[in-house]
Amino acid sequence: MSALRPMSIDAPASADQFADFADTVFAPLQRADQRRWGRAYLLGLLTAPPGKKTVRRVAAAVTDSPTASQSLQQFVNASPWEWEPVRHELARWVEGELRPNAWTVATTVLPKRGEHSCGVHRRFVPQLGQTVNCQLGVGLFMSDDVGAVPVDWRLHLPERWFRPHLRRRARIPGEARPLPMCVDIFDMVERLHRCVGVASAPVVAELNDSRQGEDLIRLLSGRRHDFVIAVPGDFLVLPLDTYGREQSAAPLSAHHIVSLTGDLRARSAGSHLPSSAGEAVVSSCLIRLPAATQFGVRERHVFRLFADPRRSRIAWITNMTRRRTADLASLIEYQARSAETVRVLERDLGLMDFEGRSYPGWHHYMTLVSAAYAYRALSNAPRSGSHAAEAVPA
Repeated sequence: MSALRPMSIDAPASADQFADFADTVFAPLQRADQRRWGRAYLLGLLTAPPGKKTVRRVAAAVTDSPTASQSLQQFVNASPWEWEPVRHELARWVEGELRPNAWTVATTVLPKRGEHSCGVHRRFVPQLGQTVNCQLGVGLFMSDDVGAVPVDWRLHLPERWFRPHLRRRARIPGEARPLPMCVDIFDMVERLHRCVGVASAPVVAELNDSRQGEDLIRLLSGRRHDFVIAVPGDFLVLPLDTYGREQSAAPLSAHHIVSLTGDLRARSAGSHLPSSAGEAVVSSCLIRLPAATQFGVRERHVFRLFADPRRSRIAWITNMTRRRTADLASLIEYQARSAETVRVLERDLGLMDFEGRSYPGWHHYMTLVSAAYAYRALSNAPRSGSHAAEAVPA
């Protein structure tokens, strides 16, 4: 591989700092050439001029070699490196730099032409108000008071992608299954929880589907992960009093409970959360999920529901019933930061620009994009369009 073209590394970041980061993240890669190309692709994502991050533009940003784009394409789409160990190294690095207060979840819709990209399907996108041909990615982010950094991803795979010929063509591994989003989220949380050197944090997620929200709450509760989950206003729950006794014979919608009085303190030891305008409007109460008995055994999980009576679309459910409501309110804010990160990834770092069609290629690319964002966000890394100032060794 030709030497990388000298590129500027904005102060206080340095060539050595970038090299240390790349060496850390790509340490699990078995071959030296894989580590070199991983470093080159990462630098290209960070320093390529604004616009679409095609593999040719990424290659041109870091080297004059006429064969570099082919080698980078090979590294992403065909090289058999494992992305999960790289993501674990990335998570450990982010943990040390960020000290996250929450693990948040965000999705990204990746429009595609044709039907050959792995996981592509027709999907109605509320934000666009139309049905599009796309891939759907689900990301797990480490978040703090300033921002959110992606450390893991799942590609939603509709049932049709498990037909033998499509599975072979997209190189979907044998253990992969068509899973609902809540299971993908739970799997990412479990993997990050087992990552050595990463401290657990509350999971914050918003699911628009009541069934998915309920299943995620049960999955996380079963493994004793702390969480704050947004659910639709029509989500059914059983309100409890301060002694854990059910106050309704039948389940009630979260919105209905909130709108009964607009103040749930009469129902439980609830309290108010300050709104953004400083007005105390958000109330909370203890609840249980409707299916309180399974297999003849009564579930003992008690949760807290909190919501703003002015916002009937969503409510929030948490298992951290003893946490101050102000702390819970602050956790909600982290969710918006992960969505903002997705917008930055789309605008600046080529999230929408993956040119391959395979399952491993998609995961390789998302790993590289995540690493580029982490370095840029936490290290004062190089910005797009910068030019030669300090050499970065090959």
